[in-house]
Amino acid sequence: MADSNITKNALATALKNLMKEKPFEKISVSDICDACGMNRKSFYYHFKDKYDLVNWIFLVGFLSKMNIDDYETGWDAVKDICHHFYADRDFYRVALSIHGQNSFHDYVIESIRPIMYMYINDIIEDTDLKDFFVTFYCDAFLTAITRWLSEGMKMNDEEFVGKLKIISVGLAKIVIRDEDK
Repeated sequence: MADSNITKNALATALKNLMKEKPFEKISVSDICDACGMNRKSFYYHFKDKYDLVNWIFLVGFLSKMNIDDYETGWDAVKDICHHFYADRDFYRVALSIHGQNSFHDYVIESIRPIMYMYINDIIEDTDLKDFFVTFYCDAFLTAITRWLSEGMKMNDEEFVGKLKIISVGLAKIVIRDEDK
């Protein structure tokens, strides 16, 4: 198991370094393997493709360490995600700009959906409304995070999450105020 993680980490480091040098679309599995002195067979033993490797980096670097029971609120989870993205911003700026089948964007959405469901489960009873709400907020948060990263993170992660919270709570208040109109 330790050898497996050494290999995976070497491939991950090679990919991250290559992503600093050239566009993700131009990086091949051969490039990744050459950069860390491994063969393609080793790569494919561990990963389906380079997209799978990008997802693994997020899984090991963040998701596997995340303990949902440690969060008092959903905002604590959002703070943690944004802090993680901020700490490794060069990688995530590129990773979140990758679109198409098996994209990192889709992987992140699928990873945060259960977290979102957990926090709204007791608030919204209607299943269709709950699904709509979760989809909307996951998409909105990830779009905001992607823009924050792509525009050079002009504010740190704490400021960013603070503004997300102000906007979300403010919109909720407007909806509640105008609900009966």
